[in-house]
Amino acid sequence: MAELKKVKASMMNAVHDLPLLVARDEGFFRDEGLDVDILVTPGSGQHNSDDRALKDDIFKRGLEATYDQGQCDQFRMCEWGIMKRAVETIQEKNLRPAKIVALGSAMSSFAIVVDPRSGIYEPEQLKNVPIAVSQYNGSHFTMLKMMEGFIKRDEIKIANHGTHRQRMEAVMSGNVKAASLQEPWISVAEAQGGRVIIESHSTRAEAAGDELDGPTLAKMFRAQARAVELLEKDPAPYAHYLARETGGLLQPHELQTWRLLHAAPQPYTRERFDDTYNWTVKWNMTVPGATYENTVDNRAWE
Repeated sequence: MAELKKVKASMMNAVHDLPLLVARDEGFFRDEGLDVDILVTPGSGQHNSDDRALKDDIFKRGLEATYDQGQCDQFRMCEWGIMKRAVETIQEKNLRPAKIVALGSAMSSFAIVVDPRSGIYEPEQLKNVPIAVSQYNGSHFTMLKMMEGFIKRDEIKIANHGTHRQRMEAVMSGNVKAASLQEPWISVAEAQGGRVIIESHSTRAEAAGDELDGPTLAKMFRAQARAVELLEKDPAPYAHYLARETGGLLQPHELQTWRLLHAAPQPYTRERFDDTYNWTVKWNMTVPGATYENTVDNRAWE
């Protein structure tokens, strides 16, 4: 029997990485000849999260530090985070390079939730109202995407209120009128009476260093695609991964699993790059001057 190839992949929160966990649990990586070690790094969605997931310098956050130190080979984040990493490491030579290698398999669910006592019922009522986010995380990126269709750019306001648990508690206690939350914290807020004003899915992007070859990435993506098939049929058997991030505030059967959406990893297209990169530059989230050629590498499909 051939020896399994070892790969170290990192994850933060289950809503972003569930296909990775399912592919491991069901033996799909092993079927591809891979021994994938999943390193759990600090994410803002865990009930006991700390500030390692919230540093203003994203390159010093837990997942980024893990990658820079060579402890993992491959990772996924919101498209903005992956774009920033891939673009800015071209210029910052002290950071470990990474390329965008796929559009990921998780379409993470995000929602803007308000205090039911706030009198807010529609996105337009959030004009100039601070919305709690963890800045420069997916909750920030996706909130902007949702809100810019309803109010002017300079009317969108943010407030830093820490982790998802801290934001949810701030809304439900009346300390802030609105917060951007991901699952399972949307379900927790709803269970406590929170009102969802608007919600959206936010697709992950996948990144890797040059050391991880195309055929190995292809095997990883095939395994994740098989996991997606299971999740799309019935995510309930895996709801415990999300529920446990709430520290007992939500039981697996209480998770609104209909919000979970997954698809097989896909090549990262030039059109997708142009749209996402130009949007991040517009919001001053990354630096100008990058190209599709020096940022994206679809080697898993070559």
